[in-house]
Amino acid sequence: MISQIVMIITLISIWISLAWSLVPLSSAVHFWLKHKRFSVDTSPLEHYPMVTVVVPAHNEDLVIAQTARAILEMNYPHDKIELLLFADNCNDNTYQEMQKIKAMPEYAGRNLTLINRTGTGGKAGVLNDALKIANGDYICIYDADAIPEKNALYFLVKKAMEDPERHVAAFGRNKTRNANQNFLTRCINQEIVVTQRIQHIGMWHLFKIGRIPGTNFIINTAFVKSIGGWRNGALTEDTDISFKIMQRGKLIALAYNSEAFQQEPETLKTYYMQRKRWAKGNYEVVISNFKHLFDRSNWRVKLEIIYYSCTFFWFNAAIILSDLIFLANILAIIAHVFFPNVQIPFAFDSSNIYITQLMLFNWILMILFYLLQINISLASQFGQATVKQIWLALAAYFTYSQLFIIVSIDAVTSVTLDKLLHRDGTKWVKTKRFAG
Repeated sequence: MISQIVMIITLISIWISLAWSLVPLSSAVHFWLKHKRFSVDTSPLEHYPMVTVVVPAHNEDLVIAQTARAILEMNYPHDKIELLLFADNCNDNTYQEMQKIKAMPEYAGRNLTLINRTGTGGKAGVLNDALKIANGDYICIYDADAIPEKNALYFLVKKAMEDPERHVAAFGRNKTRNANQNFLTRCINQEIVVTQRIQHIGMWHLFKIGRIPGTNFIINTAFVKSIGGWRNGALTEDTDISFKIMQRGKLIALAYNSEAFQQEPETLKTYYMQRKRWAKGNYEVVISNFKHLFDRSNWRVKLEIIYYSCTFFWFNAAIILSDLIFLANILAIIAHVFFPNVQIPFAFDSSNIYITQLMLFNWILMILFYLLQINISLASQFGQATVKQIWLALAAYFTYSQLFIIVSIDAVTSVTLDKLLHRDGTKWVKTKRFAG
C-alpha cells in the first residue's frame, strides 16, 4: 500500500512539474515569435544617467584586464561612466593588473578608481562598500570574468528609462565565452541558453518577473540605499536582493538585447563547488522568504517562492524517487529471470509490470521535454541550432543534468547541518579562472 502511494505521488508530482514547465516555455516561444524580426536600435537616448560600474575581483589577475578594457570601451558616454575596480582580499596580481589598465594612455582622464580592499562580506560586502562611494544614478555590476558587449550598458539603461519609477533594476543576458573548451563547458552553455532564452524571457514576458543575475545588470542607487543594500555574506546576493525588490512592488526589467560573455568552470570540481554554493544560497533565500507566502506580500514574491520551493524541494524529490522506483523495478525484473521468487517492489499488484512501463513512459516524456526546451532555446539564438547540439543535449541529460540532483542533495544536507550545528555556512568557494 505504501509503495503504491509513493508511486502515485511521484507520478503526479512529475506531471505537475512538466505542466508548469510548459508555462514559461510557451511564453518564451510567443515572445520570440513576436520579436523574430527586430532591428538593433542604438539611437541616442533623451537622457544618459550617470552610471557607476562596479567590478568585484578576488584573485582575478587572469581575466580582470580584459574585462576592464571591455567596460571602458562600451558604447556609452565616457563622462557618464564611473568605474570602480575592487581588488578584494587578493593574494595574486589582480591589483597590479588594474594599475596597468589605469596607466594606459588611451584611458587617461577616465573616471577610474582602484580599491585594494581588505574587508569582509564577500561580493555583497564589496557592493556595499561601492554603494558608499558611488556617484552614479545607477550601479552596474560586472563580474571580473564577464566581458560586456559594446552596447550592453546602453540597452540596460534604455530599458530602465522606459519606466524609471517601476524599473528600479534592469538585467541582460549572459553567454558562455569558453563554450567550446570541453564537454562540460558545452553542457553549461546549453543550460545557460535555456535559462536565458526560455526561463528569463518566459517569466518576464508573462508575469513581468525578473531575476537579477550575478553580472550584467543595473540597479537604481537611491533604491538600493533605501532597502539597506546587499546582505553581507550572502552566497547568492543576486537572488536575495531580487526578493527585496519585488517585496517593494518594483520590477526587475529584462533588457534581452544586452549581452555579456562570461567564463564558465572548465573542470568538474570547480563546477561542483560553484553550483553547490549557488544551490545553498538559493535554499537559504527561499527558506528566509517562505513566511511571505502567508502574509500580504506582493503576488510576484509569492509566485517566486512557490516556484523556487517546488523546483528545489518538491520536484527534485519527485525525480529522485522516480529514478529509484524505476531502477528498483528494472533490477527486480532482471533478478526474476534467475530467481523466480523475486517480486516487483513497486507495482499495483504483484503479478504485473504496468507500473514499470508507466515509469518508462514517464522517463521518456521527461527526456523529450528536456530536448524540446533545449532545441527551442537554441533555435532562438543564431548559430546554436545544429544537429551536433541535439546529440550533445541527449548525452547531457544522462550525465551533466543528473549532477544537479547530486548537488541539490549535498546542498540541502549542508544547509540542514549548518542550521542544526549553528555553523557558518557562508564560506565563499572561489571559482577558478582560466586564461583566454
